[in-house]
Amino acid sequence: MSKTVVLAEKPSVGRDLARVLNCTKKQNGFFEGNQYIVTWALGHLVTLADPEVYDNKYKTWRIEDLPMLPDRLKLVVMRQTNKQFQTVKTQLNRKDVKEIVIATDAGREGELVARWIIDKVRVNKPIKRLWISSVTDKAIRDGFKALKPGKAYENLFYAAVARSEADWYVGLNATRALTTKHNAQLASGRVQTPTLAMVAKREAEINQFKPKPFYTIKAQMDNGLALQWLDQKQNNRLFDQQKANQLVSKLAGQKLKVTAVKRTEKKSYAPPLYDLSALQQEANKAFGFSGKQTLSIMQKLYEQHKVLTYPRTDSRFLSDDLVATLKDRVDACGVDQYTNPARAILKQGIKANKSFVDNNKVSDHHAIIPTEEPVNLADLDDKERKIYDLVVKRFLAVLSKPYLFEQTMIEAELAGESFKASGNHVKELGWKTLYQDKGDQESLPNVKAGQGYQVNVKIVEGKTTPPERFTEGTLLQAMENPVKYIESDDKQLAKTLHQTGGLGTVATRADIIDKLFNTHLIESRGKYLYTTSKGRQLLELVPADLRSPVLTAEWEQKLTAIANGKLTKASFIKEMKQYATDVVRQIKNSESTFKHDNVTGTKCPNCGKLMLEVNGKNGRMLVCQDRECGEKKHIARKTNARCPKCHKKMEMRGKGEAQTFSCKCGYREKLAAFQKRKEQNNTQRASKRDVNKYLKKNDDDGFTNSALADALAKLKK
Repeated sequence: MSKTVVLAEKPSVGRDLARVLNCTKKQNGFFEGNQYIVTWALGHLVTLADPEVYDNKYKTWRIEDLPMLPDRLKLVVMRQTNKQFQTVKTQLNRKDVKEIVIATDAGREGELVARWIIDKVRVNKPIKRLWISSVTDKAIRDGFKALKPGKAYENLFYAAVARSEADWYVGLNATRALTTKHNAQLASGRVQTPTLAMVAKREAEINQFKPKPFYTIKAQMDNGLALQWLDQKQNNRLFDQQKANQLVSKLAGQKLKVTAVKRTEKKSYAPPLYDLSALQQEANKAFGFSGKQTLSIMQKLYEQHKVLTYPRTDSRFLSDDLVATLKDRVDACGVDQYTNPARAILKQGIKANKSFVDNNKVSDHHAIIPTEEPVNLADLDDKERKIYDLVVKRFLAVLSKPYLFEQTMIEAELAGESFKASGNHVKELGWKTLYQDKGDQESLPNVKAGQGYQVNVKIVEGKTTPPERFTEGTLLQAMENPVKYIESDDKQLAKTLHQTGGLGTVATRADIIDKLFNTHLIESRGKYLYTTSKGRQLLELVPADLRSPVLTAEWEQKLTAIANGKLTKASFIKEMKQYATDVVRQIKNSESTFKHDNVTGTKCPNCGKLMLEVNGKNGRMLVCQDRECGEKKHIARKTNARCPKCHKKMEMRGKGEAQTFSCKCGYREKLAAFQKRKEQNNTQRASKRDVNKYLKKNDDDGFTNSALADALAKLKK
C-alpha cells in the first residue's frame, strides 16, 4: 500500500498531525499509520553553506578576498540537527512513499524549511501543500480535505530563497568588510542597519531639540464652560508672546456671543483585530513584553494550547469563509470574565461588515482570533493569560455593538475672534464595556445660540516637548511604517514603503530588534531604547543607502514580485551580487575610522599596542588591536557553575590557587571556597570530577566574535 509523508516544522505540530491522521506507531523521529508517515524538521535542518565551503581561503577573514560571490550557493545539513535530517531523508526515500505533503508553517519561511530539505534529499515525488491557520483537530481535518498542489507555492519558495541568498551576499560581505577594515566586531544587514538608523535619527532629534514656549487663550464663563481660541487655520497655539498679550488686551471686557450649538449622534467601532505587529506593540505597551517574547507566547497559544490562530500574520481582517465559524469561536472563548459579553454577542446576532471582513485585505493568513477549541483559562500561565486576554477582548469588541455618543460642539465669537468648545454625552457604551471604559463623558453646561455671555479671558503658557524615545513597541510600529524616517520628499518612495509594509516582515521584525541588542548596537534603559557608541559609529561606517529604509523596501517589493511570479529570482540575485560588490568597494575606499570602546589598559606583549577585551567562544579574552599581530589570551572562562545569589552561570578568572568564580551581579568566590561549599552541600568532599562538571574545558584558543556569530547565523536563515 502506498503512503504519504507529511512534513511538519516542529515535533509538537507533528504529534498533533499524527494523532488526527491516526499515525499511532511511534518511531524515532516520526509517527506511522496505514496511510501517512508524519515526520518533522526542528526549524531549519538545512541552510546555506559558509564561505569556506567554496574556498578554503575564506576561513581567514581578509579584506582583499572580498567580495565573496559564488556562482551558486550550496545547501548543507546543519550539524546539530543532522540526526533528524537523516530520519526525514529515510522516510522521503522509502519506496512505498508516493507523495509528500508539506505541513510546515503556512508562510514564506515555512515553505523554505520544507523545500530546502526536499531539495537536499534530492527526492522527486508529487508534492501537496497543507495551508491552515490553526492546528485544532477540525482545522487539520478540513485542511487535508482541501490540500493544494505544491506547484501553487513554488514562487513563494523562490522568494524565500531569494531573501536568504540576498542576505548571504550582502550581509556576509558587508560584515566581513567592516570587520576586517576596522578590526572590530561589526555586523551589518539589509534590515537591521536601517532599523538602527531610525533609532539614531530619533536620538538626534531629541538631542537637537530646543523647547519653544507657546501660548493658548481660553475664555471661561461663570458656569464653568471654557472655550478655546482658534485662528483661521484652526490652530490654537501662538508662538509670539507679544501677539498673545495684544490679543488678550483686545478681548478683555468684551462679551462672547454663542453663534452655534451643534449636537450630533456619533458611533465609534472597536479598533481592528490584531495582526502580529499590532499585538506585539500592544503587549509591549501594556506589559513590557519584547516583540520576541510576545511571539513566543503566541506560538504556545497556537501550537500547544490551540486556542488562538496562526500568529505570523500581517492582516487585521477576516475572509468571508470564516464568518460561519464566528459563533463557535465566541462559544469557545466565552468563559469566566468573557461570559457576559459573549452571551450579549450571541443574543444580538453576529453581523459581518467591511470593518473586519474583507477578502481583499487577507493574503496568506487572516487576523489573530480565537479558535473553536474551548479554552480552560487555568491551563494558561500568567503571561499566556495576558496575551490571550488582549486577543479575546479585541475579538469580542469587534463583534459587539458600537460605542454611541452625542457630540456637542459650541462655536462662539469674541471681538471678531473664533472660540470653540466640545463635549460628549455617552448614549451606549457598546464594545467599551469589555475594557471597563466609561467613555469620553464630558457634558457641557447649557448655553443658547445667539446669546451673549461675560467671560474671563486668560493666557495659558506651555512648552513644546521633544519626540519620545523609541520603546520596542514604538520601534516595531516605525519599522512597519518608516516613511517619516526617509531623507526624501519623493512621493513614489513613500508609496513603495507603504506598499511593501515597511522594514522586514511581521515574522522577522522582533528578531531584527533582538539582533541589535545581541550585537550591542542598541541598549535599553528602562523601557526606552538607546544607541550604543558602537551602533552610532557603525552608521558612520556603512554606505549611506544601506542606512536608508528605502533600499530595503524596494528589495521587499521585488521579493513580493518573485512570490507573485512577476520577477525572476535570477535577476534579483544578479542585482544583489552587484550591490554587494559596490558595498565592499565603498567600505574598502572609506577613510572613516572606528574608535574601540573596549580598549583595556593592558599592552600587547608582542607589539606594545593596547589590547581589546572581547567575548570569545569559551569566555572573555584580550586580543591585540593589530590583526597582523594576532596576540590573544584568555582572561575569563565560561563555566556551568551557578551563582548562589542570582543563579546565573559564572565565569572563572585567574590561574592556580588564585582561580575565582565571578558573576555579573558582583558575587565572587574562590575555587577553594566553591569546593568547600559543594562539600558541605553534598556532605562529602567534592571530587575533581565534581568540579570539572562545572568548568567547561577550554579546547579552542581562537576567539569567536559572538556578535558576528549571531549576525552570521541569523543572516543565513
